[in-house]
Amino acid sequence: MTGGDPSESRPRWGLTRYVAAATLARSADGGGVVAIVLIVTTSGGPGWLAGLLGASITAPHLLGPFVARRLDTAPDGRNIIAVACLIHGATLAAAVLLYPHTSVAVPALLLILSGLVGPFLTGGISSRLPAIAGPSQHSQRRAQGWDVATYGLGGTVGPSIVAIISAWSTPTVAALVLAGGTFIAAVIVRLLPYAAAATHASEVPKPLRTLGIMLATGPLRRTLYLTMIVALSVAVLPITAVSSTAGLGAAASAAGALTAAYGLGNLAGSAGVMIRPLKGEADKLMTRLALIVAAALAAVLIAPDLWLAVACYALAGIANAYFFAATLAARSEYSPIEGRGQIFVWVGALKITAGSAGTAAAGAVIGTSLHLPLILAASITALAAICSATERKAADPTPAA
Repeated sequence: MTGGDPSESRPRWGLTRYVAAATLARSADGGGVVAIVLIVTTSGGPGWLAGLLGASITAPHLLGPFVARRLDTAPDGRNIIAVACLIHGATLAAAVLLYPHTSVAVPALLLILSGLVGPFLTGGISSRLPAIAGPSQHSQRRAQGWDVATYGLGGTVGPSIVAIISAWSTPTVAALVLAGGTFIAAVIVRLLPYAAAATHASEVPKPLRTLGIMLATGPLRRTLYLTMIVALSVAVLPITAVSSTAGLGAAASAAGALTAAYGLGNLAGSAGVMIRPLKGEADKLMTRLALIVAAALAAVLIAPDLWLAVACYALAGIANAYFFAATLAARSEYSPIEGRGQIFVWVGALKITAGSAGTAAAGAVIGTSLHLPLILAASITALAAICSATERKAADPTPAA
């Protein structure tokens, strides 16, 4: 080829657009449930109704893998993700506008539809990254650092937008702003670099077959259970933050500092991956980083005062960001090309489910013992990491050179 190679500029500008689209979409996904709960509670609705409508938008994420096959069969996967963004925004907007004026069943059904396409805004968008980042492992892993950052920003910016706009106006307006963000995300997704379907539609496995492939393939199986265990474990941190302030000799409001430290640590970790991308086999990296997450959780458990606890929460956030980047690398590098989109969505959906289970479990057992959630979280994370190392060694007993 003569002249300038457009592939040299394509990854750079493609990644810029990717980060913008992913941040907007994930902010809506992360802030939507907060807006829904605020809309119900500020209008005088009962707590059970706020929980029901909040669950209506989060629980359907588990069904995402059963509609995600189109990511791998469509001639242009950008169209599928863009339409998902439009559906998510339109149904969220319709639900919050109709809530005070119609039967609760109507907004609930709209939110279920919004939640059903939610995985396209998380794992679905991530599945486009390998075709955008460039061919080298270094560029892929640096881009995965950016992807981790968009998740962190989405989980922080979305709820922050809701809080700020709700204070200035109403939670309904906040939800409409989030919905507008998904419409903009849809446009930007369409501007991402085109990547043709990697295989014929007839060769793309069905959802349950894809799950079977993951469970039968060692690196993907380890990716799945390590992702779920770590997500379940770090989900206890917001609960323990609220309950541990008295023992740290701090006011209850200090829980905000602890959770903020975790969030900032997560962003710092993603920046670290961008600056110095991970090296080595993703499978082994996940095991090592899961052990580091377990150690960080144990450090949170034994922190004697508020400032050390803040530092430990930040370290947990950093460790989780690096671990998440390793799981993205594993999904990208070990997934068969004919099922990559579905595998990204499967892991993302089960990660969200595990995180919800971790939060619920922590809330259920913390009344028994203040430290029990963290003890269990650190223990099962370390055990999962050890199991992954043992399993990998059994599958490949050849000693290292």
